[in-house]
Amino acid sequence: MSIRRFLILIALISFYGANAQVTLTMPRNIVGAYEKGTRTNSGQPGPKYWQNTGNYNIDINFNPETRLLTGKVDIEYVNNSPNTLQQIVFKLYPNLYKKGSVRLMPVKPADITEGVHISSFQYNNTTVDSSRLQINGTNMSVPVSSLAPGGTMRFSIQYAYTLNKTSHIRTGEIEPGADFVAYFFPRIAVYDDVDGWNMEPYTGPQEFYNDFGNFNVAVTVPVNFVVWATGDLTNCKDVLNETHCQRLQAAEKQDGVINIIDSADLLQKNITRQNAFNTWKFSANDVTDFAFAVSDHYMWKSTSVEVDPATKRRTRVDAVFNPAHKDYYEVVDFGRKTVWAMSYVFPRWPFPYPHVTIVDGLDQMEYPMMVNDNPLASRIETIELVDHEVFHMMFPFYMGTNETKYGWMDEGWATIGEWIISPVIDSSIVDDYGVGGYERLAGSENDSPVTTLSTQISGSNYFVNSYPKPALGYLYVKDMLGDSLFTRALHYYIQQWKGKHPIPFDFFNCMNTGSGKNLNWFWKRWFIDGGVPDLSIKKVVKAGTNYSVTVDCVGHKPVPVDLTVAYADGTKTTLHRSVAVWEKANTVTLTLPAKTSVKSISLGSTYVPDVNRKNNVWNNK
Repeated sequence: MSIRRFLILIALISFYGANAQVTLTMPRNIVGAYEKGTRTNSGQPGPKYWQNTGNYNIDINFNPETRLLTGKVDIEYVNNSPNTLQQIVFKLYPNLYKKGSVRLMPVKPADITEGVHISSFQYNNTTVDSSRLQINGTNMSVPVSSLAPGGTMRFSIQYAYTLNKTSHIRTGEIEPGADFVAYFFPRIAVYDDVDGWNMEPYTGPQEFYNDFGNFNVAVTVPVNFVVWATGDLTNCKDVLNETHCQRLQAAEKQDGVINIIDSADLLQKNITRQNAFNTWKFSANDVTDFAFAVSDHYMWKSTSVEVDPATKRRTRVDAVFNPAHKDYYEVVDFGRKTVWAMSYVFPRWPFPYPHVTIVDGLDQMEYPMMVNDNPLASRIETIELVDHEVFHMMFPFYMGTNETKYGWMDEGWATIGEWIISPVIDSSIVDDYGVGGYERLAGSENDSPVTTLSTQISGSNYFVNSYPKPALGYLYVKDMLGDSLFTRALHYYIQQWKGKHPIPFDFFNCMNTGSGKNLNWFWKRWFIDGGVPDLSIKKVVKAGTNYSVTVDCVGHKPVPVDLTVAYADGTKTTLHRSVAVWEKANTVTLTLPAKTSVKSISLGSTYVPDVNRKNNVWNNK
């Protein structure tokens, strides 16, 4: 170990020892980022933080009948790293369906293809022979002449593949005449300060990690097919007839819902310009991905909402759907209320994108400015699905988190967002998505610490670690700090890392700095350590007309104390203590309001899992 590395380790230990009294175990590759000065103990990006980027110009021809997609992508890639790159790694996500690829999700035999066929590959006007393209599943490594720090390299790739008809894993044909097309172009993998090249293959369950870039995309489809996509439509008048273009422009300026395409329009078949093919052009800056949907028979409802009072900026919200799916008629309203609530309620940050489109599809998946949601019979479930997926526009897309390794850094936020926003849309909703699942799994062989890499877990363990368990952790910190201080801390994190690539310790450190409180004891026990949530009523003592209740934290996981007290006269009262009571003790005593005789006392509430509820009730006998 070098003296410099040793001193940095000592400094980190001293920082946590002096300021936290609890040391967060930091993996060696993460310590290396501190050593290089790319990340800091305060949570801010370090003075030497960097990330690479690219400008993508993409031309696509898509035939909905055959599902053949042919395209050309030109990339201007900037190496902002301090390292000279001798190879460039690409992601070929459609190769999930390629014969022989490793995948952890089922694909029907009819959807197995030859994968992405690259007919031409050039960099800096030098043609690369196909034999030098080292394709292994969804990764493609290409040896190149040296790309020095600060240098730029240009790539031009022509390719084709056939979109899957069934086996819909986040992308594919929805039904004849409707498709959701994602992960459809060769893109350069992330090269970062922690791991270097992101070589994790895409196998299905784990999600994505992409650099921020600028996209100009042209999608050519047959007449009568409408295209919705990430980014702004830049040639509305060239592809939509004048009436529908005007409706779209009007929707961007008002709160009310406008039918851009209604059932009468679908019958007339005169929505698009009546050319044999139309080319739809979109532009999106500073986004991590690009997706599009096409249909020749979908209705289109649109509205908008002011998301930033300071600038009067508005976000347009679209719902596009098969008219037969009646639940979708309200989806545009659910989407609009979600965008409003994200801007003014939680996380109380102006919605970051100019529009979001919710597409009637076959999945429950998010993309920058796009959502692919299946129809549901339940109105409540539809609300919960819409707000969950729309919430993802903040996490991971605005924040750029590595979903592949840290699923909890985006799914956990979307889950707490769902819990908070669903009752805003419909006050009758009590959304406890995943809490019961965690309670059942906690302490079993399939229960891992939250910070376990998402690539190392699967099934129920992956679900619990990605969704309810981190969401509960965020909720408990919100309760402990109070709404105002929690919001200030969260905004500090967002401000420092929006448009970048935060890792777990950046989040922990930012919340500590932003709140002015050291929360390492909680980060360690809830996110890093094992253990179970388990509270117990240890004893109840009566002194005159007063009662005191002693509660033990039997498990290692700190959860709030929620007592419900039933009195002999039929009345009830509740008492609440945040997880702060467990920072330095495993026992807490609460004094009940003096009243008539207590009949019973019980522990627990909606968002407090407990592996042993047998010791949560005291009855006065």
